[in-house]
Amino acid sequence: MNLSPRRLLRSAFMAAEAVFNRAFGDKLNPFYHLGSLTFFLFWIVAGTGLYLYAFFDTSVEGAYRSVEALTTKQWFAGGIIRSVHRYSSDAMVVTMVIHLLRYWAYDRMRGFRWLSWITGVVLVWLVFAAGVNGYMLPWDKLAQFVTQASFEWIDWLPGFGGTLIRNFMTDAAVSNRLFSLLVFIHIGVPLVTLLVMWVHVQRVPKATTIPPRQVAIAVGIMLVLLALVRPVMSQGGPAQLAVAPQTLSFDWFLLALYPLVYLWPIGAVWAFVLGFSALLAAAPWVPPRRGGGAGKRVTYHPGSHTLPARTGETLLEAGLRAGLALPYDCRAGGCGVCVCTVLNGRVDHGAYQPAALTEAMRARGQTLMCCAVPLDDVELEVEHVASLTDASAPVVRYQGRVERMERLAPEVMRLWVTLPAGQRIEFEAGQYINIILDDGPRRAFSFANTPGNNEQIELHVRRIPGGRFTTHVFDGMKPGDTLDFEGPIGRFTLRDSNRPILFIAGATGFAPIKSIVEDAFQRGIDRPMWLYWGVRKRDDLYMASLAEQWASEHPNFLFVPVLSDADDDVTWTGRRGLVHEALLADHPNLTGFEVYACGSTRMVEAAVPDFIAHGLGEQFCFSDAFTPSRPTPPSTPASSA
Repeated sequence: MNLSPRRLLRSAFMAAEAVFNRAFGDKLNPFYHLGSLTFFLFWIVAGTGLYLYAFFDTSVEGAYRSVEALTTKQWFAGGIIRSVHRYSSDAMVVTMVIHLLRYWAYDRMRGFRWLSWITGVVLVWLVFAAGVNGYMLPWDKLAQFVTQASFEWIDWLPGFGGTLIRNFMTDAAVSNRLFSLLVFIHIGVPLVTLLVMWVHVQRVPKATTIPPRQVAIAVGIMLVLLALVRPVMSQGGPAQLAVAPQTLSFDWFLLALYPLVYLWPIGAVWAFVLGFSALLAAAPWVPPRRGGGAGKRVTYHPGSHTLPARTGETLLEAGLRAGLALPYDCRAGGCGVCVCTVLNGRVDHGAYQPAALTEAMRARGQTLMCCAVPLDDVELEVEHVASLTDASAPVVRYQGRVERMERLAPEVMRLWVTLPAGQRIEFEAGQYINIILDDGPRRAFSFANTPGNNEQIELHVRRIPGGRFTTHVFDGMKPGDTLDFEGPIGRFTLRDSNRPILFIAGATGFAPIKSIVEDAFQRGIDRPMWLYWGVRKRDDLYMASLAEQWASEHPNFLFVPVLSDADDDVTWTGRRGLVHEALLADHPNLTGFEVYACGSTRMVEAAVPDFIAHGLGEQFCFSDAFTPSRPTPPSTPASSA
């Protein structure tokens, strides 16, 4: 068993992250937001620092006096803000160090990531310098110790020869001009830090610099409570350079190196700091990576986007860098949002939480894009995504005109909607639009026509008792009326594979299935297809003749209508009962199939678990459930269906 320090530290991180996932959930796990937390803490330090600076006297005589006045006379603001400023600086060191250790443990600093790693090392020392400089400004006994130790440390370097420390031998030697320089440094170093932080995230695709709101609020509350329970105070009175401080309360987060200035020879301190920094800087190349090889090519489905992946780059990083709208959240193998199926090629699965990628999932060829690195040219399918370009194609608002209306059944109306001359709405079969009512509520209806026949939009509207919009369609709407809507929306679209397809529709869930099936015929898709359409009564099979025509014209298509409430229909010789049970009676083993289910939430929630229990892989079950809006109470003009 390999018990290298890197592997031991990685195991420790994995165990700690698992505990935090159970305690807070993967979305709020602070280990997954260390970088954005560091940015958040920086802004707290900057904001509180600006307030403190507004009341700070930059003269030698006034520095201690102004800080004391700020702390005691403004305890409600200055005292708390001073403490928050100090504790957020310490917390920033903690998040940065853990962030650095975590990336080293996961070996995530090689190849193209070297710039982020090197700038991260620089940031650690910049924050250290800014924090140390901050301890000089209150000009108390601790400031005296830090200032004298700092300049003794720097004076050891060739070229100084003790010239700096002479400025801090006696109180008279410290001039206002020199003290103003310390203040200038305390402003300038954070500005440089911010610039390097910006450079630091440039190699990280879609880098997040704002933590989740709940995490930010929790950190803010923690800092304020800490400031109230243990407020920061000046130590030992004003600085007296002729008298050495005897007892100090130390900040080990920012000043941990300072005892070494007096315990070791100063040359040894410099050797330790420079040697350790060089070792950190060399980490992306030491030890050398074996068999790095050239980058690979990755093909993402749906859409067949083929992209280059740099050496060591994860599937998620490669896709995000190219602008694909890939699903992700934690980016650390903890949430499972970025699960995909590897169709061809090999990947290194990386380090992940077992709850996010089980052994059964790996056996089915699944992996997590945020952790997996391609070992060959790889082809993969992103789970539960209809389009990898949805994020870059914003939903557009349109105004259409009702061209025609046809009652297909007593409670089903067919609408044809046209756009102004020259306009078309580009969509994928299976997507939907939102009808926008006058006061803003939205009602969703699927495209029933094919993308190649988009001169008009075909909608199937079922009357909902008490429904505001559907009642208007049946009782008040007429050709020529205008409709405001937005779209296209949704990911209930046909995946590109070779698996046979089982469609299951409930009531007007037939509409998106109609669009998908007709589009498949037009594109020449010859995969075997079955359509199980479940309704209550025979009249609800409002386009059964069309489905029967498909079955007669296409040998790869079979239509099975099912009635759930046909007890009094003695002439009905077809299937009876629940539609998903009829499907399972014909296909008791769903291994190797794809299932597309569209209907009421109740139908989908009943069907999908049964399908999975009969061998259907979760990644091959696609559903689109619709829930009717609440009817409007007779006495209330509120919006409804």
